[in-house]
Amino acid sequence: MSGARSGGAGGKTAAGARDLRVKVRKAGKLKHSSQLWLERQLNDPYVKRAKELGYRSRAAFKLEEMDDRYKFLKVGQRLVDLGCAPGGWCQVAGKRIGLERGKGHIVGIDLLAVDPIPDVDLIQMDFMAEEAPALLTERLGGRADGVMSDMAANTTGHKKTDHLKIIALAEAALEFAHDVLAPGGFFLAKLFQGGDSATLLAGLKRDFTTVRNVKPAASRADSSELYVLATGYRRPRRQEEAADEAGTEAAEG
Repeated sequence: MSGARSGGAGGKTAAGARDLRVKVRKAGKLKHSSQLWLERQLNDPYVKRAKELGYRSRAAFKLEEMDDRYKFLKVGQRLVDLGCAPGGWCQVAGKRIGLERGKGHIVGIDLLAVDPIPDVDLIQMDFMAEEAPALLTERLGGRADGVMSDMAANTTGHKKTDHLKIIALAEAALEFAHDVLAPGGFFLAKLFQGGDSATLLAGLKRDFTTVRNVKPAASRADSSELYVLATGYRRPRRQEEAADEAGTEAAEG
């Protein structure tokens, strides 16, 4: 680690037991916030466990926990992972839908380049690009059974602004989901507690059978993040009408 070194175990606690947390002593130009982040990473059991299991991020455990509880990942599904870097969710979802056995299909998309993941189709592009929905549907071989998003905008430190940014990302992800989801599909996206999500949730309750807010144990206790899981997708009436009109025009042509 550049600019920092790990200290030994800390001093004794008030109860006389030794504090075994790794401490990072400030060195050079290391900012206090960076020092705290390093300490948190070094002492985070999920970070350590992710390394042991070969997961690319601790976020993999969030998806595992949510699926263990609600069983929305199923063998043979076609999935889209928005903002998939570094790939932890693709790894977990791939195991659960049976990619290793030739079942299902995952397309991951991100602005950043992502190191190859076995059996996962990765695309480096903006999911909000006009051509993205058609491209992903083509790569999937049909409509998606689920759209997942663990995306979070860079934080500014201003709580209200950060909440608005994460809601805007979730709304964009939902608009994308409307373009690619098959009836009965699911939508999973990150939010922040306290955000102005009333409009987003109202839309989800209209277009999905069940909508839940979920806070997995792997989400840090001091984080305001939570996830919205919507299952049982019902195509909005405007899409049904557009599809019917397109079918009628094709028949008349």
